[in-house]
Amino acid sequence: MPPLPRRRHPLPALVPGPVIALAAVAVCLAAALSGAPAGAPAGAAQAGAAEAGAAEAGGPRYRDARAPVDERVADLLRRMTLDEKIGQMTQIAVVKLQGDCGETGGGELNERCLAAVLRDRAVGSVLSGGGSGPPVNTPRDWARMVDAVQRYAVEHSRLGVPVLYGVDAVHGHNNVLGATVLPHQIGLAATWDPELVRACAEATARAVAATGADWAFAPVADLARDRRWGRYYETFGEDPLLAGALAAAAVRGTESAGGAGGAGGAKNVAATVKHFAGYSEPSNGHDRVPADVSARYLQDTLLAPYRAAVEAGAKTVMVNSGALNGVPVTASRHLLTTVLRERWGFTGVTVSDWQDVRALWTTYKVAADYPHAAALAVNAGVDMAMEPYEAGEFADALRTAVRAGLVPGRRIDEAAGRVLRLKFTLGLFERPYVDAERANTEVLGAGRALARRAAAASQVLLRNDKGVLPFGPSVKKIVVTGPHADDLAAQAGGWTVGWQGLPDGVRIPGTTVLEGIRQAAPKGTRVVHAPTPADAVAGARDADATVVVVGERPGAEGGADSPRPELPADQRELVRSLKETGRPVVVVVLAGRPLVLGDADGTEGLLMSWLPGGEGGHAVADVLFGAVGPDGRLPVSWPRRTGNEPLYYQQLPGTNAGAESGHDVAYDFGDGLSYTAYRVESLALDVPSVPAGGDVGMTVRVRDTGPRDGEMVLPVYVSRPVGDVLSPPRRLVAFTKVRLKAGETRTVRLTVPSKALAVTPGDIDGAGPPRVEPGPYVFRAGARTAALEMTRGPGEGARP
Repeated sequence: MPPLPRRRHPLPALVPGPVIALAAVAVCLAAALSGAPAGAPAGAAQAGAAEAGAAEAGGPRYRDARAPVDERVADLLRRMTLDEKIGQMTQIAVVKLQGDCGETGGGELNERCLAAVLRDRAVGSVLSGGGSGPPVNTPRDWARMVDAVQRYAVEHSRLGVPVLYGVDAVHGHNNVLGATVLPHQIGLAATWDPELVRACAEATARAVAATGADWAFAPVADLARDRRWGRYYETFGEDPLLAGALAAAAVRGTESAGGAGGAGGAKNVAATVKHFAGYSEPSNGHDRVPADVSARYLQDTLLAPYRAAVEAGAKTVMVNSGALNGVPVTASRHLLTTVLRERWGFTGVTVSDWQDVRALWTTYKVAADYPHAAALAVNAGVDMAMEPYEAGEFADALRTAVRAGLVPGRRIDEAAGRVLRLKFTLGLFERPYVDAERANTEVLGAGRALARRAAAASQVLLRNDKGVLPFGPSVKKIVVTGPHADDLAAQAGGWTVGWQGLPDGVRIPGTTVLEGIRQAAPKGTRVVHAPTPADAVAGARDADATVVVVGERPGAEGGADSPRPELPADQRELVRSLKETGRPVVVVVLAGRPLVLGDADGTEGLLMSWLPGGEGGHAVADVLFGAVGPDGRLPVSWPRRTGNEPLYYQQLPGTNAGAESGHDVAYDFGDGLSYTAYRVESLALDVPSVPAGGDVGMTVRVRDTGPRDGEMVLPVYVSRPVGDVLSPPRRLVAFTKVRLKAGETRTVRLTVPSKALAVTPGDIDGAGPPRVEPGPYVFRAGARTAALEMTRGPGEGARP
């Protein structure tokens, strides 16, 4: 989402459009002033308030922590006015509670602002996006700020309902200065390790909870398909199975973490699957540009990782800001209700992204005015509107829509009820606060060992000519150069303290690549920093190796869009000059996407480090000196040249024959070198045939044939010799990581679930649900293959 201190565009005044007659609007607004529930007579609001305030034996049912959640929700809903229900469906930015209550605000919390938002409007959720927080950015001050917001809501709202507090925690608790900055998702994807991803999510959730927040806007389940897109690095890669498995692991880690001790015990955190759905393939590569994709491609490929994350138990889903196939997703009942709820069984909260309900009117022009925009979104399935600056306008618009009969009262109860259910499930009514004095202890420095391990596991070695790595005892002089050699901001990327990355003059805890190499170099090895190209070339002439750290500047969303994702010309020239010295050169790339290297390619060593976070310097050095093996593998395809976008290994076959028109890459999906060697010795399926729709079991025998211990990434692909619809030459259907000692052989058991083999049958319209087609399938692990026949079932193919 965009930064909180800035507005994307001026907000037009709320002017009723022609679809609602002016007289009807007047009647609706007059009724809305009463605050009564939908369909209630005048005075019902006062009667409801009196009822809720009356003494009850044992207190209100919704206050009883032992009562079933559904009963608590129902009891609280019946006590609420329409305005209070709509308040639960609204999310406001914390800046509107600070300073002068304005949009560029910040500063201390202002009681006048708190009263206007939390008391008068009964707003149900507050968020801190990139760059917004307390005036002093420490974990303790974050906890004090969130607790103060929460306390005001509990003590001043009529029914004492706590708020949900949301934060963008996409690679650690990244808004909080001093919190450990983890690798971005694209780097974690290179680990191919769901358990490591889960551990990172748990650590992040503990930090989030320690500062009082209870809603993390992560993980991203979008697929990396187009390197031009500014949010490419926020994904778990280009493959739907890999991305889905890692997103599911992140959900489980986030929602199992709990454990930041407040006065009332541990606080829990809800995960958010975003940005549902199809956000990552804008038609021209620029963020939030509409996308057009086929129904089959959407269903079989793009939706798969979201579904895996939802089925992992995610409590919330954030909606794609863009339009898909001509319909803004915020207004798509098909995606938000038919697919998400009816087909997948999602029961949690669906929240819009930044000002997107309003955008149905102001930008997309699919609604004549704000009331119709609110009606479109809510009827489609949006439960909460992220309306960061003008919660009152959204509330007024939705109230008007309800009064005009555009939104049924039961839909308001359903949406508000889902928000309340989440609050009860998280335990907010019993544990709304944390112990702010413990926040610094629980956040500062926490998880640094995990961050270093994760960053090291994400390193992908793509070239190692003449065995230049790891550096051995004969390497006595190492020159370290490049614009990002001593640059924590480049390691951290976007969404780090600030929206677009680390603000000028701010330093996060961590170690740069230069510092990491200096600390890791053995006694007798001299490390020379060459800050300028001239110094680098002069120093490289008698060096045993030169490490040149290149890449791209931090950015987020549209600010990180790159029409030509390639290494900048000055960096290419630097590497070319170093190559001409004739001495070994190792290129380390700090970037959120593969960059076309041009003249910088062809060096003895090439290490892709992604955006490794604060511990990235140690992680790079660990790999360069061999303390850790480079066990990461590419989760995306690395192009040979600029211009071939979108690019992914699952490109479908065609009659095309032009240069570069196929999957033409410098390094393929799954590529990566090790300091040891692995071999797949055998692949055996449990049975030669399976009824269509059945799972496929197999055993794979693997061996470490090299001189070192290591972790082998073992992918299993499938291909179809013949099928009714096009299928890629290979498709990932299972994977695991195997820890092997030098010379060790192990047999690994894997299961391919039926849904991993399903495709949408039919003609170009792609109608109908996916199913497993009967016929031959060929599985491959390493150089080994095994064939299987899917036999025809009662329905000529079973649905997973």
